Amino acid sequence: MDKTLMNLALDAFAKNDDFRIDRFLRYNSFVPQLYNFCRSIGMEKGKIMPSRAFCSDESQGFPIILIAKHFGTFPFNHGRTGGVVATERNGPHADHGKDLVLIQASHVGYDPKTEIFGRYRRMQTDDCRETSNCGKIHHIVHDYTDAFEFAQNNIVLGQCGKDCLVTIDNQLIDIDRSEGLFLDLDFMLARHSNGSFKLVKSHSTSKSYQASDAFKKFMLERQWPNEGRAKIGNSLPPELFRFTRNLPGGIETQLERNLLPVMPNIVSSASPMLAAAQANTQAEFDRAYRAIKREPGYRDKTLVFISGINIDISPRPNYKYPMTLFVPWAAYVQPLNADAYTLEQEQLIDQLLAQSSNNPDEIDLENVIQKMGSSKELEIERSGTTV
Repeated sequence: MDKTLMNLALDAFAKNDDFRIDRFLRYNSFVPQLYNFCRSIGMEKGKIMPSRAFCSDESQGFPIILIAKHFGTFPFNHGRTGGVVATERNGPHADHGKDLVLIQASHVGYDPKTEIFGRYRRMQTDDCRETSNCGKIHHIVHDYTDAFEFAQNNIVLGQCGKDCLVTIDNQLIDIDRSEGLFLDLDFMLARHSNGSFKLVKSHSTSKSYQASDAFKKFMLERQWPNEGRAKIGNSLPPELFRFTRNLPGGIETQLERNLLPVMPNIVSSASPMLAAAQANTQAEFDRAYRAIKREPGYRDKTLVFISGINIDISPRPNYKYPMTLFVPWAAYVQPLNADAYTLEQEQLIDQLLAQSSNNPDEIDLENVIQKMGSSKELEIERSGTTV
């Protein structure tokens, strides 16, 4: 299963050499290795306050349990839906511990049976059905996917004598729109000497133009029909279009603003949900890193901020929890009395793998819970009245 996951992931990121996901860690190993790394830079046992910036999805529960087990305390909550970091909580987080850790992760489901990213089996539903995961990212990407599929089906390539024609739906050539998918018409269409596009024929809902030499050369390397007409379909690459959306500022739209600049790559990816999780993780690390640097409460404290992707592998029958994988992306490390530094992906993975996955300080959660239940009850007085 790991090999299949790895191959699919590599196919999905064939165009991105900067973000590798073929080196991932199981959470059972990742969390103790992260804890041991934190101890290696001077963090003190029992004085570390971890925080997580995860989505609210229940599939993120097992990683949270492991964080509590290995760091000895339930983690502070830095997360908003989709894995966006609530940077306005930096100050309170800084107040809650001597040494500080923040783990940010966007997440994506994976169903080993169908080998599809973005799906996750919900064991608590009546029929254990599969749904989108992450649902928030899926909801955002869905509208852009619809626009992309419309363009794939409404850009038609054809021949007229020796000329190559491009027939485009009128909606896609309306440059006065404020939002939507916009084609690189300057690259795709030939121009007259006066600068206007070479219109060949107007139809009821579309127009046919003479293709530019550059576009013909570009598409001949992919697919141009030798005869008749054909939709551009999967031959529409992300380089030929962009999305524009009027989004207000603020934390509520941060996820969509993170994804918008690279949305053409996301919707044309073999695994859009995986690509979206990757893009959000990269954007959030950069954004949260700068907020951490500005936060007065984090100064003069030992701190580790690590970012990556949580891959939630759907639970198999008779299993209560998913097997969650962590794909590290980057880390910001701020040792006490030493210069802060950033670990890029390969460096970060090497540093984590150099640590033991055995944590001598981990707590026995069952024992802790049992002690809580069997401890002597306390009386709480309020204004002289026993509660």
